[in-house]
Amino acid sequence: MKMNKFYLILALSMISLFTLAQCPTGQTEVTIDVSTDNWGFEIYWELAPTGTNCGGSASLFSGGNYSVGCNYTGNPNNVPSGGYADNTVIFEGPWCLVDGASYDIISRDGYGDGGATFVTNIGSWPMYNFSASSSNETFTFSVVPPAPIDGAMLEIKTPSYILAGNINLEAKIKNLGSNTINSMDVSYTINGGAIVNQNLSGLNIYALTSYDFIHPTVWTPSSTGAYTVELWISNINGQGVDAVPSNDNLIKTINVKDPIPNIIPSYTSLNNTFTYDVIVNTSNQIDYPRDLDFHPNGDLWVTNTGTENSGGSTVKVTNPALSSQNSLWEQDGNAWHFMSLPSGIAFSDNGNFATSTSVLDANHGGNSFTGPTLWSSDPLIYAKDAGPGTNGSHLDMLHASPYSMGIASEKDNVFWVYDDYSNDIVRYDFAEDHGPGNSDHDDGKLIRYQGLGLSAINHDIVNHLVLDEDKKWLYFVDGGNQRVLRLDIRTGTAIPAPSSFLQQEVLAEYQKMTGFAWEEVVITGLIQPAGIDIIDNSLVVTDHSNGDIIFYDVNTIPAIEIGRIQTNEPGIMGAVIGPNGKIWYANATLNKVVKIEPSTIILAIEGNQLVLSGNRIYPNPVSNTLHFTSTANFVEIFDLNGKLILSEYNNTKAIDVSMFDEGIYVIDVDGVKSKFIKY
Repeated sequence: MKMNKFYLILALSMISLFTLAQCPTGQTEVTIDVSTDNWGFEIYWELAPTGTNCGGSASLFSGGNYSVGCNYTGNPNNVPSGGYADNTVIFEGPWCLVDGASYDIISRDGYGDGGATFVTNIGSWPMYNFSASSSNETFTFSVVPPAPIDGAMLEIKTPSYILAGNINLEAKIKNLGSNTINSMDVSYTINGGAIVNQNLSGLNIYALTSYDFIHPTVWTPSSTGAYTVELWISNINGQGVDAVPSNDNLIKTINVKDPIPNIIPSYTSLNNTFTYDVIVNTSNQIDYPRDLDFHPNGDLWVTNTGTENSGGSTVKVTNPALSSQNSLWEQDGNAWHFMSLPSGIAFSDNGNFATSTSVLDANHGGNSFTGPTLWSSDPLIYAKDAGPGTNGSHLDMLHASPYSMGIASEKDNVFWVYDDYSNDIVRYDFAEDHGPGNSDHDDGKLIRYQGLGLSAINHDIVNHLVLDEDKKWLYFVDGGNQRVLRLDIRTGTAIPAPSSFLQQEVLAEYQKMTGFAWEEVVITGLIQPAGIDIIDNSLVVTDHSNGDIIFYDVNTIPAIEIGRIQTNEPGIMGAVIGPNGKIWYANATLNKVVKIEPSTIILAIEGNQLVLSGNRIYPNPVSNTLHFTSTANFVEIFDLNGKLILSEYNNTKAIDVSMFDEGIYVIDVDGVKSKFIKY
């Protein structure tokens, strides 16, 4: 059950609290609220003591479409009408049921994809939330009201993969008790070490509602690597142990990583040469790849386009570019719908990924019904059959962006899509995924950004996006207009979407953003821009027409082109800056993925520091003295004409440049070159 519908039902249930009849001693009043989807007529269900067969004489109640009944065998595309209305809540009951006894909700769906949600109210409390996802399911509940004090840890929200530094431990709890939670202790331990405890007071967490918190004491890991984090709550309202201590704690593995190094100067340096290493190709089942992305764990994932009716596929490359490299081709059993002609792939910090589908109708019936799909990267889930009546292994899908030509991750299950059907940029929040192969989408949230004048080249050449997480600029290719744009995701006012907006399913939110800031970043020098990535202030764009990879400095707008690699390989689409800072690209025409290896690694300026092979040289720009954080064996400085200006060969840690003329100079530190500015 998704939370938006839950709160509606909770409110309605509380309103009806005083209208319910009294039950005999030893029994409690139970009601069931049934929520339907777009096809309410497909639903049939029964209430019965646990273990009763559908249609059995012990059944206490039946509801919905009796033409479906317990054993519907007709055409799922032609279920007879009747039963419940579409997209409504039906309040069934009350029944007086035996205290402590267990009962079954027996659910049937004529089409086979579920869609009914059942909220079971024990007394006045909505204690159980069940969402049907297939043709034949049984849900069991016990007639036990909530304890006065019972808090439960639902989720550790800190990402599974996170950069080193000061880390906030975030969590979601739920008050499963009947009393409001006003205070509680929150504690954590790392790898079973010292306990860090803090009391939170002044809370107001009502019964059966959730609450997000950040532990007041930040965690600073001593090094990168995998850590076991245990987080728990205790001493609710100062009363010590609660009624169900087994649900008070959670354990999660959090992987701490170093940031990607910025080595873009390695690609813009006039002195460098490049090696083009083919990572995977047709021998690895690469077939018209239009995008690629790195899993936070370092695995490289590539999307194959496939055909509209068969769907696309993925190739996962473990240990990419190493001698131990392996590749694995996989295709979901329902890729014909959920990964039809994938145009893009993007990983989130929780290890999930999403794909964009460049078709009009994912059902291939000529309608306008498609959008991005959310997937798990867990090898036990992805591309595995989730069971009878389920829809492959996908975690979620929303259907408001036909011809989705690219996708980018924001955080968690939030992604951005280039929508070429409506010529918009759309923010998709899948919220809580419905689980592998299920179909409950009603907590999805969409925000549509219009008025950008977008136009794709065609539905074959991608229009990729990337988010600068630090500055909150979303960059995206506008291929039909031969430009790159960006919008500030922190700006704008959301208003309800007009009724004319494409909406194919019930959602928690569907809005239009107004008054947001956006601007043109690149307006010249591009023919068929396709792929895009960013690190710090360096933007990377691929040109499908000629295979050029172009580099821009976005410190100024319009951005300044600072370099260009001519691969002479038309057909390049997606490109990504990998974990080691090197550039990887997918060439759809040549069916290969390539890593560009520069002859010399030159790290970019960080703040006012040059970083050359681990040696930091500062300040930059410089007026008087260049300082080194590590001793250099030799240093040479040249002007832009290549004339040697200065050389030092004796354990150099500082150089006086006060007598230099103003301008740009090339510095060579132990064989690694970059530039600095003298002013």
